[in-house]
Amino acid sequence: MILKNIEIRNFRNYEQLSLQLHPQLNIIYGNNGEGKTNLLESIYVLAFTKSHRSFIDHNLIKSGAETAVLKGTILNNITYNLEIILNKTKKTLKIDNNIETKTGSYIEKMNIIIFYSEDLELIKGFPGARRKYLNLELSQISQNYYNTLNDYNKLLKIRNDYLKQLNQGQHIDEGYFDILTDYLVEKSVFLYQMRERFLTRLNKICPKIFKDIAKKDGFKLRYVPSVEFTNMEKDTIRTELKQILNTNLDKDIKFKTTLYGPHRDDFEFYLGHKNLKYYGSQGQQRVAVLALKLSEIELFKDYKQTSPIILLDDVFSELDNDKKNNLLSYIDNDMQVIITTTDLENIDKKIIDKAKLINIQNGKIIKEVK
Repeated sequence: MILKNIEIRNFRNYEQLSLQLHPQLNIIYGNNGEGKTNLLESIYVLAFTKSHRSFIDHNLIKSGAETAVLKGTILNNITYNLEIILNKTKKTLKIDNNIETKTGSYIEKMNIIIFYSEDLELIKGFPGARRKYLNLELSQISQNYYNTLNDYNKLLKIRNDYLKQLNQGQHIDEGYFDILTDYLVEKSVFLYQMRERFLTRLNKICPKIFKDIAKKDGFKLRYVPSVEFTNMEKDTIRTELKQILNTNLDKDIKFKTTLYGPHRDDFEFYLGHKNLKYYGSQGQQRVAVLALKLSEIELFKDYKQTSPIILLDDVFSELDNDKKNNLLSYIDNDMQVIITTTDLENIDKKIIDKAKLINIQNGKIIKEVK
């Protein structure tokens, strides 16, 4: 998969930019605050329809402008022209100039893996950050996952709204509530199984990568669903989740929210018996996230029969030479890689010689060399 070009209008500090990208290595360099990360963010938004840095879409629009536009051409056996139009109240998605109303259909067209400094929050942060990661990655792999997650969230909101009414003394319509809960459970079964299979497959790849980089054995990921199921078979999940929801109904009413389900899931990073969130050094945590994301490359190849586009946002400045080389050894020549850096000396000369160099200053391309 290759992003052939990107066009930007009124995004962050960019008024207008048009950039042709190299099919393999691209290095965007310049001082801090010039727009390197904003350019990488524009590629991320083009892929996911939302930013990894801001929850509010209109914050992405350049100050003083009403609308931001992102366009890009993706080559993946066939060519797709993607476009996103953002204004203060609306977001429009287009594929080949046709409006696309289904976000799941849009985001499956462009697969991205991003490495950036805030990745440590995957380990150090709250469970919501890890659920967001699972949902984004699985939505790229499976449109069915994205659609099911959307359905689940809608049903969850309806159930929670009803719990609030019950908390205020409204009489329960047991037939309606049972049907609502059954629908929620059915969606949950699929989400639980997809997450469990995804992490199981990552666990077959991650430990070797962690050992190659950190020279330590025993790395693994541990899925922590909000319910301790006897096993992850469909019937077991369905029966045990329904039972726990029914058993805890009074508690749900008291707290006015659904306390069990995929929206409460988590996963953990372990080195041997040590939970890296609490007992890992920052170096071990950083390598753990690198191992996780590098292992995704193999999963994308398996699931989608194509390589994802790799975004590296100023990652090299945080790694020693050995870890830089180990990181790059997992990135094949058939993958497109887009790197940002403040200093070209952070990157091996052999890599620079193969790359397209793009110098950014104040939201403008000052120099392109290939």
